[in-house]
Amino acid sequence: MIGTMAGSSHRVMLGPLVAAIDQGTSSTRFLVFNSKTAELLSHHQVEIKQSFPKEGWVEEDPKEILQSVYECMERTCEKLTQLNIDISNIKAIGVTNQRETTVVWDKETGEPLYNAIVWLDLRTQSTVESLISKTPGRNKNHLKHKTGLPISTYFSAVKLRWLMDNVDEVHKAVLSHRAMFGTVDSWLIWCLTGGKLGGVHCTDVTNASRTMLFNIHTMDWDPELCKYFGIPMEILPRVRSSSEIYGLMKSGALSGIPISGCLGDQSAALVGQMCFQDGQAKNTYGTGCFLLRNTGPKPVMSDHGLLTTVAYKLGRDKPACYALEGSVAIAGAVVRWLQDNLGIIGSSEELEKLAASVGTSYGCYFVPAFSGLYAPYWEPSARGVICGLTQFTNKSHLAFAALEAVCFQTREILDAMNQDSGIPLTQLQVDGGMTSNRLLMQLQADILCIPVVKPSMPETTALGAAMAAGAAEGLSVWSLNPDDLSEVTSEKFDPQINPEESEFRYARWKKAVQKSMNWETTELPSNGNGENSIFSSVPLGFYIMGSMLMLIGANYIAGHN
Repeated sequence: MIGTMAGSSHRVMLGPLVAAIDQGTSSTRFLVFNSKTAELLSHHQVEIKQSFPKEGWVEEDPKEILQSVYECMERTCEKLTQLNIDISNIKAIGVTNQRETTVVWDKETGEPLYNAIVWLDLRTQSTVESLISKTPGRNKNHLKHKTGLPISTYFSAVKLRWLMDNVDEVHKAVLSHRAMFGTVDSWLIWCLTGGKLGGVHCTDVTNASRTMLFNIHTMDWDPELCKYFGIPMEILPRVRSSSEIYGLMKSGALSGIPISGCLGDQSAALVGQMCFQDGQAKNTYGTGCFLLRNTGPKPVMSDHGLLTTVAYKLGRDKPACYALEGSVAIAGAVVRWLQDNLGIIGSSEELEKLAASVGTSYGCYFVPAFSGLYAPYWEPSARGVICGLTQFTNKSHLAFAALEAVCFQTREILDAMNQDSGIPLTQLQVDGGMTSNRLLMQLQADILCIPVVKPSMPETTALGAAMAAGAAEGLSVWSLNPDDLSEVTSEKFDPQINPEESEFRYARWKKAVQKSMNWETTELPSNGNGENSIFSSVPLGFYIMGSMLMLIGANYIAGHN
């Protein structure tokens, strides 16, 4: 460890430290970095429970999320003290978070009015289908010119609308002007800066750009979009840059320290990977999988199913930078599914061993469209399928197919990105929890036919939030000048199979994706004449046919008595 020992106190002198809260879909972490070297000094992690009250619904408890943040902070401070590192050297705290996940709370009591509806949640599918059906030409990109996004279950506006329509407490709180809406960053910053006793209700441009209520050109909430979804603007947080002092911590060992950085998790990873130049890109493997490419100070609209999103705005007076994003709903979540739902593995490490034991999927393809398909298809009616099964297929082949699925989905969004930009990526920078799986990284290089580069310090999302916090005006303990950024050591995975084999496997994958499409729809199927027939509903058809047969049978018996 760097630094010198300070006299009799034996405290390690490291200069300014910066911390980051990394609140993800499946866990919360608190991490502390040395702002001069970007070295990770200590961290603590707590798992978050997800609940699935109905098929397609995904919820988390906002109070549990907040509690996990306090627990991670306390434990990390204890670990630093054990390392003789003075926690009073922590000069700033950044926040990074799962995006789109929607929370509504009561500003007078400070209590959440419902569980957080997670980004993966599908309960709004019928709302989305109805909205799209009312647009000219049934166009899911009807709002894209303002938002950069398709109308989808993924984004916050439809989740918020559902809460207002279906949860009495939310409806009443909106009417009585007590409701506050926010994504997870807003909920945490409001609570940490005092909550009902003067907490700061804000969000940053990156999180705001994922709501479908934010205009990515004016860089503010859009009155027309709010009207379109029927959202009162008074419940929205104030939009700020990604790097400025929002407020001070109000309790705990870190009381008085400014919260001065805020970035949605994928934007934070882009910053943490130092992708500050137009054309630089990174892919994060978390619960989902997210490929972002910096497009500089102008938003670029995709013709191939990618999102246009705000990458970052690192200071009140700094220009916003934009990115093209390919979003995949299910990556690490497939590991959790194999573990919790099927029970074929006991841990994520086991998945790698199981898959490596066979080294092939033996023609088995797994499309984990549990929440429909995101980029580049935006097909909410898709559902998961496993194709190409034979009597020879076993759980090891399925494990291998699950890892391949993550790689194939990345290939689809990388192809879309290369088509949009016209300049193919020559290598892929990666980060996120799943990158510790070396087999996955090698498979990714093989399927993309380009090298995959992984930094040796995998916590790039938290690092990005810490950089934004430390660079804030009034603190300036972290320099973002290219010359001052520390060199990043990394590991490279080169492709090891011939491109023909890779293309063959990719073509089979595309065939499997087609099989997953149009599986689940809320509209009644038509009888071929464009009319909905009651017989097209199988249970209802059976019931009516059965009733008619019973009546005929009863008449027949009565006639013979």
